[in-house]
Amino acid sequence: MNRYLFPILILLLLAGGIVYRFFPLTGGAMKEPDRKEAAPESGKPGAPGKEGAPATITLTPERQKQNGVALATVGKVLLDGVLAATGKVEANADRIAHVSPRIPGKIVGVMSSLGESVSAGQPLATLDSVELGEALSRYRQSTTRVALAQAGMERVRNLVEKKIAPRKEILQAESDFKNAQTELQTDEERLSLYGVPRSDLGEKRPLLPLRSPIGGVITEKHAIVGELAAPSTNLFTIADLSTVWVLVDINEKDLAKVTRGQRATVTVGAFPDLRLKGRITHIADLVNETTRTVKARVEVANPGRRLKPEMFATVELALPAASQPLLAIPEDAVQELDGKKVVFVTVNGTEFRSRPLQLGRASGGMVEVTGGLNEGERYVVRGGFLLKSELKKGELSGE
Repeated sequence: MNRYLFPILILLLLAGGIVYRFFPLTGGAMKEPDRKEAAPESGKPGAPGKEGAPATITLTPERQKQNGVALATVGKVLLDGVLAATGKVEANADRIAHVSPRIPGKIVGVMSSLGESVSAGQPLATLDSVELGEALSRYRQSTTRVALAQAGMERVRNLVEKKIAPRKEILQAESDFKNAQTELQTDEERLSLYGVPRSDLGEKRPLLPLRSPIGGVITEKHAIVGELAAPSTNLFTIADLSTVWVLVDINEKDLAKVTRGQRATVTVGAFPDLRLKGRITHIADLVNETTRTVKARVEVANPGRRLKPEMFATVELALPAASQPLLAIPEDAVQELDGKKVVFVTVNGTEFRSRPLQLGRASGGMVEVTGGLNEGERYVVRGGFLLKSELKKGELSGE
């Protein structure tokens, strides 16, 4: 029995030493040996230099020059205020003409089509009118009466000079001649009012020309050969689109900032690089009960007729300039990264980090920075999209 006791004691002592090594008297779980993780290499795209710090992108001056990357220093500038509003293009109602005949008639010819450009006085259609024929007949009768009255006056004058007829007859003959002239002048004015030029009065049956009162574009056409037209019938609509109106909705809270004559800049989605200058010519007196907005009218020149009625437009209304310089950078320098507005900043000119921004008003291609940058810091003013691409490329390679 004693010969087995000694080996058992040896085993118990060994077991006690092992327990003491891994379970100290202070208690607690077994400790793992400390492992020191290797920090990721900084200076490469998408690799954070410190925990929580944005990634650093390194670009040599040569590569910056090759890719058009330019740097600038954050500074303060005076910004003009801008109030943005949406609107719709409409034809200038002061430059629209509805063309209809002055007397009833049958359309016998149409010389212009929808969408065609016409000049003032250009014939659009011709009509054959019974009323015109009657007016022409009265004119010819008046012409004959004038000729007869003139001949009678000359005959009576000769008789009076020869003392064959009394002098009172010459007075009556002169009165008849003047009355005939008055009737002829009335008939001529009636034909002119109908639109028949004096040169056509000698024709047996002149047609009534329907002319455009203004120069512009035919936006509506209802003239069809063979149909009867009355003065109440609108056969053509002519619109001068050299200037157009843009009707915008101004929020009730911004109404105090808007006045007649205020400068405005108009842009449309079809021509994003086209910025047309105009002015507010009218502000409505009623507020829309549903939208709580007020209609304002901007009149703008339309070179090349690129603005079309019913187009949607964005209008920037110029507000008074800020009273003091504001921290601002060009809008093109701002990039969007993960849903945030950022700019790339640098200290040494070769290493760049993205910096989230808080932005304010924008004007003339500049945007106010209300947070995220300090005056004097250097940032990427041109070529920020390249740095954004490098950053995204580094994130993908890291994954």
